[in-house]
Amino acid sequence: MTKASATGRVDSNLDQSGVLTIQFNHPASNSLPGNLLTSLAEAIDDASVNQACNVILLKSGGDRAFCAGASFDELIAIQNEQEGLNFFSGFSKVILAIRRSSKFVVCRVQGKAVGGGVGIAAAADITYGTLHAAVKLSELAIGIGPFVVGPAVERKVGKAAYTAMAIDATSWYSADWAKSQGLYAEVFETPVELDDAVDKLTRQLAKSSPEAMKALKHVFWEGTDHWETLLTQRAAISGKLVLSSFTREAIQRFKSNG
Repeated sequence: MTKASATGRVDSNLDQSGVLTIQFNHPASNSLPGNLLTSLAEAIDDASVNQACNVILLKSGGDRAFCAGASFDELIAIQNEQEGLNFFSGFSKVILAIRRSSKFVVCRVQGKAVGGGVGIAAAADITYGTLHAAVKLSELAIGIGPFVVGPAVERKVGKAAYTAMAIDATSWYSADWAKSQGLYAEVFETPVELDDAVDKLTRQLAKSSPEAMKALKHVFWEGTDHWETLLTQRAAISGKLVLSSFTREAIQRFKSNG
């Protein structure tokens, strides 16, 4: 199944082993505008209720960037706090879809991840990357902050590592660093090695007990029942900050330099 638009696409494919692969693609380094975030969350929800699906594999297209985060074009177009809330709720939709799924979500990160892309990698139940999969939370550099993805990132790497990334918003943190903090379970030298490992893991999980995995998923996500409210509150903070002249000027500079 494919959900496509002029600004990208989300493809879902279920193989005979019960592995359902969801792949998102966008020509701008796999950035995720609002329509793709909605499609991605819907694809995860659909996979979660598909009885033929035993495990979900989440990935992006291409061999370079995993996800460049939010769309600058949409950011700069926000005119009021409600539009800001709606925009920043996009990544929360994906995180919450992963959280409420009874299926394990395995994430494949082949290249750099920025902002919301880091949030998706952190929200997945287990994430594998390559040596090229450096991460950066760049939000503070444009006058906002990683408010929406913060709970997912902090849950995976801890408060100290999350704080460091959020404050040093212009630095890339290496894939090895991300592994040492728990964001990546494994890091591989090449995409081929990554794919071999992901294939081995997902096929193993597809043969595992669905009830046992469901129970484990519930345990893994204990203490997050309030996230539906929390992420909405966090999105509102960003939705207000994005209207500032500081943020608008910063985004324009980023667009000009990009």
